[in-house]
Amino acid sequence: MDKLSLIESASHQFSIDEMVELERLYQEMGEKSLDQNFCQEIAKNFSSSSESVGKSSLSWEQVQHWFQNKQKELQAIVTLSPDPLKVVVNDSDGSILRNGHNSFATPKGKPATDLKKLKFEARSFKDLAWHDVSSFLNFRVMSTGELEVRVRYAGFGKDEDEWVNVKDGVREASIPLEPSDCHKVKDGDLVLCFVVRDDYALYCDAHVVNIQREEHGPADCKCLFTVRYLHDDSEAAISWKDVCCRPSQEKKRPLALPMQSIESLWG
Repeated sequence: MDKLSLIESASHQFSIDEMVELERLYQEMGEKSLDQNFCQEIAKNFSSSSESVGKSSLSWEQVQHWFQNKQKELQAIVTLSPDPLKVVVNDSDGSILRNGHNSFATPKGKPATDLKKLKFEARSFKDLAWHDVSSFLNFRVMSTGELEVRVRYAGFGKDEDEWVNVKDGVREASIPLEPSDCHKVKDGDLVLCFVVRDDYALYCDAHVVNIQREEHGPADCKCLFTVRYLHDDSEAAISWKDVCCRPSQEKKRPLALPMQSIESLWG
């Protein structure tokens, strides 16, 4: 995950008037609308309006991500395909590709993984945090050849559905740490941590910096995990209850899946 500033106002919803204004500005500015100064000015104006009374302040990153998402939608050249979507992965680097884009060969001798038995999580562009995926609704291929899927997050309604880049924003779900498995966590591991701040409570990526090991039984862990969050480079000491481990094959490389139809995952 890139070191992006986490969007503090995770629950912000653009009003109809704000969305109309954003649409107008995008039509006028095009790619120039992604400029940080331009986005900061919009965020400042929206946050100071009467409609924003009682809401958390809007960040310029939220505005920029709205424009980025709009740009991606306009660049999409395929929204539906008559062919079943195949996920093709090169086990050497975890690349996920749609059938037809055969830049990498499918590994031979690899058993097929039943995707129905796998759980996934996706990173929302609204808050840059990871959320469990309830279902995949559709897919599209961008003009760049990149694959995007429309996801519905567990516990959220259709209003929160998003298009997510498969390569950067979809992965096998993290696994909550059990006290008896704390010995499996090592310094440098990528973990998913529950972060509670004044303005948000989200699951964010972090690297383990140090582990203070303590003797304990199988039902409770007394170890202290010092982690560095990727979104703001801050450090914190947390307990096992706030740690989720990445699948073991991802500790050294990205998610890798063999060729398999993802059509059966549609909600």
